[in-house]
Amino acid sequence: MAEKTLRMPKSGEQARLDKWLWAARIFKTRSIAADACKNGRVTVNGVSLKPSHNIKAGEVVSVRKPPITYSFKVLACIEQRVGAKLIPQVYENVTDRKQYELLEMSRISGFVDRARGTGRPTKKDRRQMDDFTEAAMFGFDDDDEWDDEDDMDM
Repeated sequence: MAEKTLRMPKSGEQARLDKWLWAARIFKTRSIAADACKNGRVTVNGVSLKPSHNIKAGEVVSVRKPPITYSFKVLACIEQRVGAKLIPQVYENVTDRKQYELLEMSRISGFVDRARGTGRPTKKDRRQMDDFTEAAMFGFDDDDEWDDEDDMDM
């Protein structure tokens, strides 16, 4: 069986910023890429630009996805989505190592710093609250037994 070769779609001298972000698989959809541009989370060479701005090879695109900012050097200006194996031909990741350290620190901290009682209750907390409110509403515990004979004497 012949081995399938992967081909890059044609690349021009320039490409729309939102299309390139989508085609390079930085954002899942083009509309999400356009929204990121409009909200100032995407900069080209340090300048925030519209989604319709044309980028060229050699420019550095920075994308802020909290908690870090990714930086990519444009190698090919494409507007058609490519497979994941072709991404090294589209851009070079030039993100600073300190950004990845920041990402790792946020992953480690995670929910460890969440104070007890804040946020959504756990299943155990919810069950304890249900038991407490049920006992308060009815005025007795499940351990109390009804004595039918006492009721009949009245």
